[in-house]
Amino acid sequence: MGKFVITTRKNGEFQFNLKATNGQVILTSEGYTTKAACLNGVESVRKNAPVEGRFEVKVAKNGKPFFNLKSSNGQVIGASQMYASERTLKAGIASVQKNAPDAPVVEE
Repeated sequence: MGKFVITTRKNGEFQFNLKATNGQVILTSEGYTTKAACLNGVESVRKNAPVEGRFEVKVAKNGKPFFNLKSSNGQVIGASQMYASERTLKAGIASVQKNAPDAPVVEE
């Protein structure tokens, strides 16, 4: 089972990473000023991850694909890593959809 890992950045902001069962980071949040706001972001990922239409596939300047997970209002709530191919990107989306809804939250 995957997990949400909440960490504190050097600037004091909170962020979360959704990690797959193998420990690989599959989604990273923006920085939040409060832990409560960060936890709200986690809940938004849980709610929106099962919805196929919430994933926006993009291509970075280096040509590598990645995706953003958006909330119902269109705000980005998490971004993926860069992927080597469209096939691995689709596997990343599937992993977020599988892991996010029931993933526990831990702090590091």
